[in-house]
Amino acid sequence: MRVVRVMESLAQQGVRVLPPALRAPLGLMAALATLVVVALGILYAGHSEPGAVDRWLVQPTADSVRPPWRNVALAMDLWGEPAGAAMLVVAAVTGCLLLRWPRAAVLVVAGGGVTVGTTTLLKSLVGRTIHGDDNLSYPSGHTAFVTAVALVVALLATGRFGLGRTAGTLLVLGSALVAGVAMGWAQVALGAHYSTDVLGGWCTALAVVPATAWLVDRVADSGRREPR
Repeated sequence: MRVVRVMESLAQQGVRVLPPALRAPLGLMAALATLVVVALGILYAGHSEPGAVDRWLVQPTADSVRPPWRNVALAMDLWGEPAGAAMLVVAAVTGCLLLRWPRAAVLVVAGGGVTVGTTTLLKSLVGRTIHGDDNLSYPSGHTAFVTAVALVVALLATGRFGLGRTAGTLLVLGSALVAGVAMGWAQVALGAHYSTDVLGGWCTALAVVPATAWLVDRVADSGRREPR
């Protein structure tokens, strides 16, 4: 109960969703991730076959991963589908509202939504396909979304518990890595994406979420300023 009271008190003070201590490291991370997304997009624009990196990482076929691991991959894939994604967002938003932190709830929705919107736009621009001309693959939307949710949760935890730059950065990057690897493996194992699609989706989330968090803070802080 004491922890909840502290969290509610911080929420009422307008705690930022992008902790000031993480602005510099996450800004650098977002810039590097953007470069990777653009570079891979240019490299694989219009392609319909796995590239050299995909072959080096061993690209499995859709039926080469068998139970029980295929069942694990399918379970992971669910969280990137509309129903699973909606459940994640609703659960996260509900938690934020229960803690009286509406700014965090906005980031949950905006972070996931902007990330998915960005991957959808990039797919149309890059035009890379898998299993036919209608299956746009770069970057992986499933990987991007789950990574985005993990990033948002880690950012909120960092701000809530007042973690420093080192601990906060490690938590954010570690959470993004675990979520990205788990969903990325599932997408490659199921034959839904190339390995480089997964990398592009992961980097898209790393680029979009910090920028979205900064924007949410800017808008929220400007609304809280008292007129002269």
